[in-house]
Amino acid sequence: MGKVKVAVIQAASVLFDKTASIEKACDLIEKAGNKGSKIVLLPEAFIPAYPRGFTFGMKIGSRNEEGRALWKRYWENAIETSGSEVKTLGKAAKDSGVYLSIGVIERDGASGGETLYCSMLYFSPDGELIGKHRKLKPTGSERLIWGEGDGSTMPAFSTEFGKIGGLICWENYMPLARMAMYGQGVEIYLAPTADSRETWQATMRHIACEGRCFVLGCNQFVTKEMYPSDIETIEELSDQPDVMCRGGSVIIAPSGEVIAGPLWDEEGILYAELDLDEITKAKIDFDVVGHYARPDVFQLNVNREPQLPITFNSKKNA
Repeated sequence: MGKVKVAVIQAASVLFDKTASIEKACDLIEKAGNKGSKIVLLPEAFIPAYPRGFTFGMKIGSRNEEGRALWKRYWENAIETSGSEVKTLGKAAKDSGVYLSIGVIERDGASGGETLYCSMLYFSPDGELIGKHRKLKPTGSERLIWGEGDGSTMPAFSTEFGKIGGLICWENYMPLARMAMYGQGVEIYLAPTADSRETWQATMRHIACEGRCFVLGCNQFVTKEMYPSDIETIEELSDQPDVMCRGGSVIIAPSGEVIAGPLWDEEGILYAELDLDEITKAKIDFDVVGHYARPDVFQLNVNREPQLPITFNSKKNA
């Protein structure tokens, strides 16, 4: 199957600023491409921000105007897949000749709604947006600001370097979601996250062992001083530590061994050359959707149909 060089970029967004965040992303993609990387991963919610520390003015039974103003800023800095921002990211992938996956906050303009989704966008080396994944279940208070994805956006992509695909943050704690990815033959598993706890490293290693796949875990390194000083409800961050997210990006082999990282307390790029033959070798004794499966006892059914709130039949009103 050969070898492929990959890059996991641990960097902070230019928080709440989609234009500057995209510019930073493009610079980092170019840097990784210049080092010979063919697959490049950036963190969850890189554009425009993972809004750590904010409540958006919400309590059970009430909301406030300051929180609504912060939400408006966040919404205005989200992106639509049909927008110019996606074309810019596609051009960066093409110029560097890489498969690119990047975490974004996606604004759903196509349906007429204004819901935001935490999404992964995938680009091919020719600059095309080849697909996206919307987070199935936002975690905790994320549910106040992000909608839920459905089974229609759980893709895996065949490339000359094997199949790539993945899940976002705590989706990786969902056994059935992981099985849906393994069932598509994912060989290079992408796991952008906002979890910088030491325990997350065990999850990354477990997925590599379970799926007999390479795992690319990617997080941001974020400090409190990176937030705009004029942002609404900035006072909510007063009790937060100076380092709000330590990072912990990592690259894991199908054996569960760490190849690169984890990277803590700084921005940086992890590089590794993956020997794809290691995937086949690892499956001699465990293949979770092959000889180690028991379809006579357990089966998983994945609904890949879009779950639309409104459908129209073909008949027109007279």
